[in-house]
Amino acid sequence: MLAEPMTSAAVPVDDGRLVRLSQARPGDRGVILDVRAETHPGDHGVDVDELQRRLLEFGFVEGAQIEILHEGAIRRDPIAVRLDSMRVALRRRDAEDIWVLLDRP
Repeated sequence: MLAEPMTSAAVPVDDGRLVRLSQARPGDRGVILDVRAETHPGDHGVDVDELQRRLLEFGFVEGAQIEILHEGAIRRDPIAVRLDSMRVALRRRDAEDIWVLLDRP
């Protein structure tokens, strides 16, 4: 599942910076490396192709800057993110399909 993002020698995968957006915490910042809707087919209410299309249309594209702004009180869902210059809220199960390289030192 991680094979595609890890093929680049410039992407450090051993230091824990490559995460699914659903695993990020408020205050985390980074850049989107991949959007691949493949987790839990049918669990999103739409098929994986439709989910991937929707995420891309919202602006979740490779190279976009992202920051986690807030998470919901109940099971940390939904999350609010700054995506380049706009703010977007999405469910954690949809955020599972977005791979982010965090800016952590």
